[in-house]
Amino acid sequence: MTHSLSTKAVVLQAPETLTLSHLDLAAPGPDDLVVDVAWSGISAGTERLLWSGRMPDFPGMGYPLVPGYESVGRVVDAGADAVDRIGQTVFVPGARCFGDVRGLFGGSAARVVLPSERAPAIHEGLGQDGVLLALAATAYHALAQPDAVLPDLIVGHGVLGRLLARIATSLADEPPTVWETDTKRSSGAQGYAVVHPDKDERSDYRAIYDVSGDGALLDSLIGRLARGGQIVLAGFYDKPLSFAFPPAFMREARLRVAAEWRPEDLKAVLGLIDAGKLSLEGLITHNASADEADRAYRTAFGDPDCLKMVLDWRNVS
Repeated sequence: MTHSLSTKAVVLQAPETLTLSHLDLAAPGPDDLVVDVAWSGISAGTERLLWSGRMPDFPGMGYPLVPGYESVGRVVDAGADAVDRIGQTVFVPGARCFGDVRGLFGGSAARVVLPSERAPAIHEGLGQDGVLLALAATAYHALAQPDAVLPDLIVGHGVLGRLLARIATSLADEPPTVWETDTKRSSGAQGYAVVHPDKDERSDYRAIYDVSGDGALLDSLIGRLARGGQIVLAGFYDKPLSFAFPPAFMREARLRVAAEWRPEDLKAVLGLIDAGKLSLEGLITHNASADEADRAYRTAFGDPDCLKMVLDWRNVS
């Protein structure tokens, strides 16, 4: 190993208290990679919950923590069993290499150490759009379950909703409808229609995929189902969900939860990109140097015009 095992990283010391801190890194093992991160995305869902302190408790939760699971970088060093990967551009879905500082999910750092198997090689030409691969794989995972029905309605036109709509449009004979209440987010559709729910009278949807994260919508979504239709909860909900039973009973409604993506989902997404069936372009709206991380996080969570914020680590000293 020839590289210094330390890094600058975004550290959430406590809810809404963020610093850019110097951290020591764990020593790499024989199968580990040392990756210099070029870009990391800020998640408007999971990271917002960590930043605000609203993330439900789960094993490993606690502060201080390094967030981030959407990073792209270059392998600059590796353990003895992974030296053939030096020079590759890779996707980093997070890391746990910061000693006493928790990695939840540990991707927002200038340098990380992680197992080789967790860092798939990607095309260098993706550039900063590569940070979107986690969301694209999440969307694909929701669509690829054995009992899945492709959506004819998607609720929410944020980045995850757009990726879900783009993938579904490439796979289905008919494109889905997308609901969005924010007029600023209604533009940018690629081959599908975006409408305000108040202007949609349809009530026979076979599969409604909700990526809004708003559990209060559940009753209204059940009311739009065809008999035997399903609602897929593809967002993340920080509050208990409930629904009125009689309408669900009358429709024999089904509920399905889509969890986090798996390696095979990312592989499938890379295949769709290679085949020209999925584009990641036009989804990143804001960029900032990682030196301005605190401002960037506040913009990502507070500016309604911000679809996706990306931190640039390339010139961080």
